[in-house]
Amino acid sequence: MGMLDGKVVIVSGVGPGLGRSIAVQLAGQGADVVLAARREHRLRKVADEIEGMGRTALCVPTDITDPASCDGLAAAAMEAFGRVDVLVNNAFVDGTFARFDEADPASWRATFDVNLFGTLGLTYAVLPHLKANPDGDARIVMVNTMSIVKIEERFGAYAASKGALATAAKTLAVELGGFGIRVNTVHPGYIYSPKVEWYLNHLAEEQGRTFDEVYAERADETCLKYLPDADEIAGAVVFLASPLARPITGQSIHVNAGHWIG
Repeated sequence: MGMLDGKVVIVSGVGPGLGRSIAVQLAGQGADVVLAARREHRLRKVADEIEGMGRTALCVPTDITDPASCDGLAAAAMEAFGRVDVLVNNAFVDGTFARFDEADPASWRATFDVNLFGTLGLTYAVLPHLKANPDGDARIVMVNTMSIVKIEERFGAYAASKGALATAAKTLAVELGGFGIRVNTVHPGYIYSPKVEWYLNHLAEEQGRTFDEVYAERADETCLKYLPDADEIAGAVVFLASPLARPITGQSIHVNAGHWIG
């Protein structure tokens, strides 16, 4: 028996990293999962993994910046399963890695179009089905970032868009609570992955240092002295989707090995 037996979860931004870990762990707790991302081949790989666990996975290529695409995702989920219990908003873009005075303002707008407006657009499309949840207990989990509180140069567009999303999530928690919809946010820091490994190697080359030195410097900023991977971060999403989090809404959980403590 899993904590999510009989539940249907939509996960956006499914790929080889955190999206995959979230989807697989939700399936491990008994959920059937609707997988959304722009690239169908990424969805199929994760779907095969979930189906190998004995759960059902539905692949729906989706562009969250396109309202018609979001509507199509919601309709496909309902046609296949007849209900939606949880929406995990994981899709995002990194934005422009440029200082504000060197950036094209249009690049900030493009980042907001995905991270804020795209996420809210998908939420809007799925919302009628969350309101109609037969158990009166639906969930929205936003995957956000430590970058909104630990400000670094060149992450302005990304941090600002995610900061706006964090405030929007609290608004949704207030406004949707009467429908039994819990809205919470997870804030990872560095998620150790090939992408982060590349970034740390890039810093090492730039600074004339070793990879181990750069990794240790970042890890030493955390209380636990390491950078957690995607599987560890996904556990917090599963918790918020589960019955264990029934009385929790409007909250932000920082899942970053103590890299930032508010």
